[in-house]
Amino acid sequence: MRRALAVLLLVFAAALTLSGAAGARVLRVGTYHGSRGQFRTIQAAVRAAHPGDWILLAPGDYKTGPGSITTPKGAKDVPAAVLITQAGLHLRGMNRNSVIVDGTRPGSRVCSRSGSAQNFGLKVRKHRPSGVNGIEIYKAGHVSIENLTVCNFLGGSQKAGNGIWWNGGDGSGKVQGYGFYGGYLSATSTYLKNKSAAGEYTAAQYGIFSSNWSGGTWNQIYASNFNDSGFYIGACQQICNQTLNHGHAQYSALGYSGSNSGGRLLIENSEFDHNEDGFDTNSFNGDRPAPQNGACPAGVKPPVAGAHTCWVFFHNNVHDNNNPNVPAAGSAAAGPVGTGLSVSGGRNDTIMDNTFTHNNAWGLIFVPYLDTGKPCVSGTYGGAFGPKSCLWDDWGDALVGNSFSSNGSYGHPSNGDFGQINLETHPTNCYSGNHETGGGAITPAGAQQLQTTHPACNRTPQTAGSSSVKSFLGEVLCDSQIQISRRTPAACPSGPYPRATRIVMRPLAKQRTMPNPCAGVPANPWCRRRA
Repeated sequence: MRRALAVLLLVFAAALTLSGAAGARVLRVGTYHGSRGQFRTIQAAVRAAHPGDWILLAPGDYKTGPGSITTPKGAKDVPAAVLITQAGLHLRGMNRNSVIVDGTRPGSRVCSRSGSAQNFGLKVRKHRPSGVNGIEIYKAGHVSIENLTVCNFLGGSQKAGNGIWWNGGDGSGKVQGYGFYGGYLSATSTYLKNKSAAGEYTAAQYGIFSSNWSGGTWNQIYASNFNDSGFYIGACQQICNQTLNHGHAQYSALGYSGSNSGGRLLIENSEFDHNEDGFDTNSFNGDRPAPQNGACPAGVKPPVAGAHTCWVFFHNNVHDNNNPNVPAAGSAAAGPVGTGLSVSGGRNDTIMDNTFTHNNAWGLIFVPYLDTGKPCVSGTYGGAFGPKSCLWDDWGDALVGNSFSSNGSYGHPSNGDFGQINLETHPTNCYSGNHETGGGAITPAGAQQLQTTHPACNRTPQTAGSSSVKSFLGEVLCDSQIQISRRTPAACPSGPYPRATRIVMRPLAKQRTMPNPCAGVPANPWCRRRA
């Protein structure tokens, strides 16, 4: 009886979806080709929309005035310029490069870098201003955002500083958002107060962001100039079920960050360059629950044939991530400069058929992640690093068929194509088919040896303390500026790594726009025929 009722409910829900799509309206914001839409602001159109409706945005600079910031009911700490709480909406710009959702004040230049032009958010009693998010989709399933640019949404005393954010309940430890699509999107910032703590506090933090969410796709996305990461997928346990395809991340502390994100997660056909650390996935106490575990849930197959797990980094280009002169704050600032990809306390991840080039410390590293305090889920609490330490070791990861070239030019003994260390006894990482372009040997020699000693992903134990090169751990700690003992800088066994001298906020280059922004949209004055 319960099964029959469940089937009936599914059929009823599908019928509602189809009827909503059939009766979908097109709400237009601004003026396009001389035709004026029904709305002047994006938020007004969002408030008027029903599930299945389309909201089209004419080219223009959509500013964020002090009175236009809003917050979701029951979540006053996530202020947004555009807030979407209605499921099933489609928000699309008519041109990716000229539809600008802008965090700066009305009357200022487009994405102005002037301090007086910035909108620092709501006044919060006894605290610094709140900061602002750009477009925030709050627990609203199956919302698509396409073909536009966001800029200058800055951090503050609340959960803010994110360009486009699918927020399924940040901080709740629960996944409460389901399904999304984001395509032809750009996110950037032109403003940084200075290199001081105050300057970083008001910097833009994340570009295109998904948290506490299951199911979604990003395609043709770009991000730059963020003090945490250009792209982020996190707090989605082993039900992330997301794909990042054709992304490009530059000039940030981390090109991509993924905390406690596992299960089926595919990053493919993307480029990460000129960041401090190109790509990082990790386990830690924040964005709970930990850990980052890419193993396949029961009944789920890997998204790529030949992959050993369901978390897969595939066909990506990771190069020239040697840039210390980027905004950087918090744990993201510990991303080791000169590193293409870091797996930090991550487990059961597959990195396959990628290219790693001109990353001057390491092309790729597998390292533990050290945090403090509880809950320390699936980590080791206490122990060698102190009574309140929390350690997540890395294990079960597969490095298969990748191409390396010209990595490790800083010249420290462990620098090179890849390195690894584990501090506990766990199932081994495995290494096979990785090669130097042109036929040379993988560097350093210890990395080459891993392909002989650990070629199979057979979950055999790897002895605690195993490392590709003896000095590897010390050099990673030095590069990351991590203090194991409070107020005691990490020793640098073979000399220092580059440090920031002058932060540079790079201008946003023109990005590829949608070939036909009317595709799939019901007929309307801006799209005379259904494309």
